[in-house]
Amino acid sequence: MGNHIKEWEQHLYNPHQFLGLHEEQGNKIIRLYRPGAKNVRIELFGRLVDLKEEGGLFVCTVPPATEPHNYRVYHQNGLLAQDPYAFLPTFGDMDAYLFSRGVHYKLYEILGARVCTHGGVRGTKFSVWAPNAKRVSLVADFNYWDGRVNPMRSMGFSGVWELFVPGIEEGEKYKFEIHTEDGGLKVKADPYATFSELRPKSASVVFDVDHFSWTDQAWISRQWDKASFPLNIYEVHLGSWRKDGREMGYVEMARELAMYCKEMGFSHVELMPIAEHPLDESWGYQVTGYYSVTSRFGTPRDFQHFVNTLHENGIGVLLDWVAAHFPTDDHALAQFDGTFLYEHADPRKGYHPHWGTNIFNYGRAEVANFLIANALFWMDKMHIDGLRVDAVASMLYLDYGRDGGEWIPNQWGGKENVEAIEFLKHLNSVVHARFPNALMFAEESTAYTGVSHSLDSGGLGFDMKWNMGWMNDTLRYMSKDPVHRSYHHNDLTFGLLYAFSERFVLPLSHDEVVHEKASLLAKMPGDDWQKFANLRLLYSYMICQPGKKLLFMGGEFGQWYEWSCKDPLSWNLLQYDRHQMLQKFFKEINHFYHAHPALWTWDFDGRGFEWIDFSDRANSTISYLRKSAHQYLFCVHNFTPNYVPEYFIRLSHVKSIKEVFNTDRLDYWGSGKINPNVAVVDDPTGRKVGVQIHLAPLATMVFDVEFST
Repeated sequence: MGNHIKEWEQHLYNPHQFLGLHEEQGNKIIRLYRPGAKNVRIELFGRLVDLKEEGGLFVCTVPPATEPHNYRVYHQNGLLAQDPYAFLPTFGDMDAYLFSRGVHYKLYEILGARVCTHGGVRGTKFSVWAPNAKRVSLVADFNYWDGRVNPMRSMGFSGVWELFVPGIEEGEKYKFEIHTEDGGLKVKADPYATFSELRPKSASVVFDVDHFSWTDQAWISRQWDKASFPLNIYEVHLGSWRKDGREMGYVEMARELAMYCKEMGFSHVELMPIAEHPLDESWGYQVTGYYSVTSRFGTPRDFQHFVNTLHENGIGVLLDWVAAHFPTDDHALAQFDGTFLYEHADPRKGYHPHWGTNIFNYGRAEVANFLIANALFWMDKMHIDGLRVDAVASMLYLDYGRDGGEWIPNQWGGKENVEAIEFLKHLNSVVHARFPNALMFAEESTAYTGVSHSLDSGGLGFDMKWNMGWMNDTLRYMSKDPVHRSYHHNDLTFGLLYAFSERFVLPLSHDEVVHEKASLLAKMPGDDWQKFANLRLLYSYMICQPGKKLLFMGGEFGQWYEWSCKDPLSWNLLQYDRHQMLQKFFKEINHFYHAHPALWTWDFDGRGFEWIDFSDRANSTISYLRKSAHQYLFCVHNFTPNYVPEYFIRLSHVKSIKEVFNTDRLDYWGSGKINPNVAVVDDPTGRKVGVQIHLAPLATMVFDVEFST
């Protein structure tokens, strides 16, 4: 008996060589490991047979004709299925090779728990990367979470451990029990799980993401120009968007959010991170399940329904994606196999001191593969239209958030994180090759050159970059009392010096309405009338400027309180006329934006913008043209509450001019200083030299203009 146990212990890295059906000394035997069991039976050729105990091992001799499909075993929960130790590996040599090179782009179909048919038998294949583990076991409901019962097979140099368990279907909860080289024991959630238990529980859940019936093919297969299109993004935190405090899931939110975005004129929804995370207050930025859509609002199939519904209604879906760091929760990626596997061992490279999180080791092929395959997973299995990559600046620089001596220079003595830069290039290259319609956004707050430039030209290959400089300058300016704005005029004009150096998105995001920064409406100076007028001015200014647009939820109807992830938006404000009128303004200017190509056709091209007057500091007024091949829009912004009834702007060769939008309309709760007629001014020779308008207070005025040749 002792010899059997010793022999068993020598095979813990490859239990299939010892457990299951084997031929030994001319006999065929079946061997099971059931520590603590008093008796064990199997079904052999349709009959129940008792096995003989040998110190936790149960053995029986079977007829010479016995094959793996001739017998079934009982698991602890009573499941009767074929023996897990009678099957060939589910992880092949080519999988190992591609993974080791970091180019297994469908890794999400190989690692993790995947329902499949293997060897003609239905079940679930489990596999996990833990190269430095001494032993790995599958623990789950079916084996009563006993790590002794179902050890996994090591797949050699790949560092992957695998086990196919017949009869296991969707809904099974599981984890991996990892015995570390130093004698420790870790029980880890599956890094590749597609579903997880609802917080605070943390088990992974077997879920088949391949069975949803998509009906969004028209949307997915559309042909479009990724530069010359109207992009107006509505940023949403699903946990707090709900109305009237009602808990809403993916299915309930799908129709309501799709209809709202269509009505309001938003082209895309950008979801704050919905990969699984344990703490609501992290807003999703501390991810523990990168492949697992959060269970807070339903199942992965419910989320697929959500995306499908928005697509059917012509609304794109973008995800906030966190590849810059991950939390230290013990059940997740941190020191996964007892070593620094996904992160760097040296905290000067592997730990964010400000966020208390770990930094991915982008130079390790398997780690980069984990992240790149994850990006592809969301597009392939969930039909996501693009990713906003969070905190790119923290990835690009080794000294990000660190003082001198707290970081390690690169091989050339610089502060650039060469491994992260190569990872981002690799990511964008593969995403665009496999999903040409996908949009990749970088939240990058520094002056790093070429974030949204092509890979061929030496850039990082993102489609667009958030313009954090524009956002900071504009909000700082708008928070000033109009009396003082003339002294800060450069905040309005400076951004145009670099507006076409990258392909920019202009963001008014969640980050600007939290942590005592106040809501957009509350940031605005003045009495209530001026606050509402300033907010209309702010948003219309963003709409008219070069660059795509993003607005965080609640801004469109004048949320007074800064955002809290625990509370629903203040939809009750819409019972008040001024908030209804503000929402109407947002709706109408969004649709105006879509209807006027001059506002988006040449967003990334200097041809689309021309200054008319940026020097009127005294009136805090600027004017410029937005242009497309067939349209000119003349945009005028007055950042003071002064009404100037006869304001002259030098504009040559005007053939005709008509006001097409004015934020000061009475039905927006403005003062009604609109321009039903615009006077074209001639000089003494009869040459048309300018226009004279009613300069509305705290307002944007947009004119459709034709010029004589």
